[in-house]
Amino acid sequence: MKKILIYTSSLCSYCKAAKNLLKQENLKFEEISVDNKSEIREKMEKKSSGNKTVPQIFFGEFHVGGFDELNDLYQTGSLLKKLDDR
Repeated sequence: MKKILIYTSSLCSYCKAAKNLLKQENLKFEEISVDNKSEIREKMEKKSSGNKTVPQIFFGEFHVGGFDELNDLYQTGSLLKKLDDR
């Protein structure tokens, strides 16, 4: 299973929703806060092809996107399949 990485901000409701969805599915993830950390935010933006909003979610090297994209994977039943893709 691919490692899940999520860039977040403490005031972001979409970040909380994304983390709750992952927890609901009993999926472990690494969370990196971009709060007041310009160098971390720049790394996130580079890794996500310029996206400046949080959350930014990755399954291994695959860029899922934000909460809406994560939720779409969940709603279509593709979430676990994407995590298992080799």
